[in-house]
Amino acid sequence: MVVALALLSSLALVRPGFALIEIDIRQGNIQPMPIAVSDFSGSEIAVEVSRVVEADLKRSGLFSPLDRNAFIQKNLSSSTVPSFANWTVINAQALVTGTVSQEADGRLKAEFRLWDVFAGEQMTGQQFFTTPKNWRRVAHIISDAIYERLTGEKGYFDTRIVFVDESGPKDQRVKRLAIMDQDGANVRYLTDGSNLVLTPRFSPTKQEVTYMELDNGQPRAYLLDIETGRRSNVGQFPGMSFSSRFSPDGNSIVLSLQQQGDANIYRMDLRNGKITRLTNSASIDTSPSFSPNGQQITFESDRGGRQQIYVMNADGSGVQRISFGEGSYSTPVWSPRGDLIAFTKRYKGEFQIGVMRTDGSRERILVSGYHNEGPTWAPNGRVLMFFRESQGANGGPHLYSIDLTGRNELRVPTPAFGSDPAWSPPID
Repeated sequence: MVVALALLSSLALVRPGFALIEIDIRQGNIQPMPIAVSDFSGSEIAVEVSRVVEADLKRSGLFSPLDRNAFIQKNLSSSTVPSFANWTVINAQALVTGTVSQEADGRLKAEFRLWDVFAGEQMTGQQFFTTPKNWRRVAHIISDAIYERLTGEKGYFDTRIVFVDESGPKDQRVKRLAIMDQDGANVRYLTDGSNLVLTPRFSPTKQEVTYMELDNGQPRAYLLDIETGRRSNVGQFPGMSFSSRFSPDGNSIVLSLQQQGDANIYRMDLRNGKITRLTNSASIDTSPSFSPNGQQITFESDRGGRQQIYVMNADGSGVQRISFGEGSYSTPVWSPRGDLIAFTKRYKGEFQIGVMRTDGSRERILVSGYHNEGPTWAPNGRVLMFFRESQGANGGPHLYSIDLTGRNELRVPTPAFGSDPAWSPPID
């Protein structure tokens, strides 16, 4: 946890005739901004902090960090005013400088400044105190501050991913629940692999996950507090299709239960255990996901003959089909922004990850291939993570991220195979 946060400057004093730079991420075609991230000065860990910041910004697809070998001015501290001519000549539009030092009480002090090179002005600066072991988290918080100042939207770097870690032969996979930073660092295992785990889902309000575990073949739903490790049994659900998700307030989950060949969607209040049936059809209704305002639920159903995406009110009324393209649709997930629904689509032998508006219009495919599945949204609604299964006897799933342009696909490193990612809300 960050112990203290002090804001050095939130607004720059702009000279008359100058406008501070920014990225308009509402455009369809965004040219990455050239940005220079100078090696931070101070302690041994300082350079590592700046490298994490640089990597975060690069992975977003919105920034193009410049080669350090081209830097004319080096060894800048956070208190040094840069010589801006040295940065305009290498076409840097923005510059990040910083210092990381050790306090007498053992705390780590980290500070940074973001500069507009053309205007010759500081755009923002912040100072943090924390324990040395949290240096990577401080780096992600700095990245978030830079991202927000230059785009006008919240960053997503100080977040975590819960996923299913898969190891062992293909026919005898050990599946453990694991958690890591959004860039793949700091992997920690949450279960020991003695039982198969499936479909972890993050609470939108807490550092808490729900997941399924097969105990002697019987599916059980659990709630796990990431910080304390406390686990509670939500219940045993014979016939569950492993697709529970939280409501926006975190007080209930929606899930699909199968009975006599049909599957319907139910809502369970986590405070009192009350279960309410939401759909009642002779079909397979599954993969429910709440809208961020909690008023609607999207789900997949084969009630029309093949899997399609539907939207209904949170009480189960007003069911409407919204997908009408060729192929079969599954795993719909509502964006945290409320404007889009992500999905998996099977079409002409390929698995695609795409997005559409909440009325089904403007469908866009972001990635297509052998087997892509399970999209999950970053909390700012600009990036998706999913898993892709590789072919062959030694193949297995790996995690990938992609932004809404569809041009910035990146492999997310995991110790072994990884599937079923779920993105956390911002860490408090």
